[in-house]
Amino acid sequence: MAHAKASIGTSNYQTDIVTGHHRLTADEGPALGGKDVGPGPYELLTSALAACTAITLRMYAERKQWPVTMVHADVHFVREGDKQHIDRVLTIEGGVDAEQKKRMADIAERTPVTLTLKGGLEIRTKLA
Repeated sequence: MAHAKASIGTSNYQTDIVTGHHRLTADEGPALGGKDVGPGPYELLTSALAACTAITLRMYAERKQWPVTMVHADVHFVREGDKQHIDRVLTIEGGVDAEQKKRMADIAERTPVTLTLKGGLEIRTKLA
């Protein structure tokens, strides 16, 4: 399954991430003391949901042989006081009708990352 390792030194708050054979950099913006050399943690979270949504809908359209030419998933993490939620807007391009788009929106509610976020999950932390 998925695995990532993050390491941070003394440079506020640049974090090196290795996942699979990919290397990423995360950071915070200047307002939080970082240098904005990479996406912040919540940007990475919304990126994961947006990518999973787009990939799943592309797979679904291919399986159904629907003429979808582009799928856009616009994902926003919203915090209002002590409450938080995610807004996701789908734009589906190509020769698909309203009913097919509605079906794809229904599928978006059951992508793997969507289900993980909606269901919550246990996080087990230990010291090495």
